[in-house]
Amino acid sequence: MKGLKPTLLALCVAGVPPAAVAEIQMLDDSAMGMITGQAGVTIELETKLNIDRFIYTDEGSMEINDIFVGGTNRSDLFPELGVNLMGGAAQETDLLDNVRIEIDILSDGDAIINVLPQVFGAVDLRVSTGAWNLTGTGGSTTILDNFNADILMGGANIEIDADTDVMNLRTDIAVDDMDFDMPFLALGIRDFRLTGNTYDPVRNKNIPDLFAKVDLDIYKRANSLGVDSLAIDLNSFNADITMGGVLVGGTSIGSVFMDDLAITNTQLLVYGH
Repeated sequence: MKGLKPTLLALCVAGVPPAAVAEIQMLDDSAMGMITGQAGVTIELETKLNIDRFIYTDEGSMEINDIFVGGTNRSDLFPELGVNLMGGAAQETDLLDNVRIEIDILSDGDAIINVLPQVFGAVDLRVSTGAWNLTGTGGSTTILDNFNADILMGGANIEIDADTDVMNLRTDIAVDDMDFDMPFLALGIRDFRLTGNTYDPVRNKNIPDLFAKVDLDIYKRANSLGVDSLAIDLNSFNADITMGGVLVGGTSIGSVFMDDLAITNTQLLVYGH
């Protein structure tokens, strides 16, 4: 009780009935050290993000214009299922909503973060941008434009291991529709769709199979020069991918389907040079 001023303690006790005072037992410092919190933190999220322009500068610059992150404002994602996967009309907005984030610190120091829907249904997410421009003294070019992706997230789990200093990220995602242009290549992609590798819009409409599962480890590791770098290990990623239209010079040259795409044992090191 060393941290509690005697005057403040007296005022607190003065307001307590005598019978209750008789039951009060003072705790010494060692006993106080054993008192810990038993509940984590829950955050309910509703947001929308707009950025007019994001600029990364090295010697030249890359700028991304008209960035939007929010909700899809749709009820017809994956329409072949015949249901509103967001759970109801309340989620049909341009807000990123229906998100519940639960944060817990375990007794061994590990941090656990679970990202879940607040109510039954998936979390819908729209990401869109305008032009991605490379600029410098020699001129400029547009490498990407008209990007729009409507995404569903079933949930996500982040675990930070206090012993190994590794952050593991696991999430379930599905892309209903993504479109973009690459003007410097005269290339465009339309109706890009990503699902789990066992989902089939005709033969297998099982909703849990709709989502592709991503498993990442993110941590610090030295590169070949012994310099600490950002390490990203893609432990597993399995999906089916459809591109409804591949455009060259504005004309469709056909469609693409990738069945049972599997990416495993993939390691990235990111560092400056």
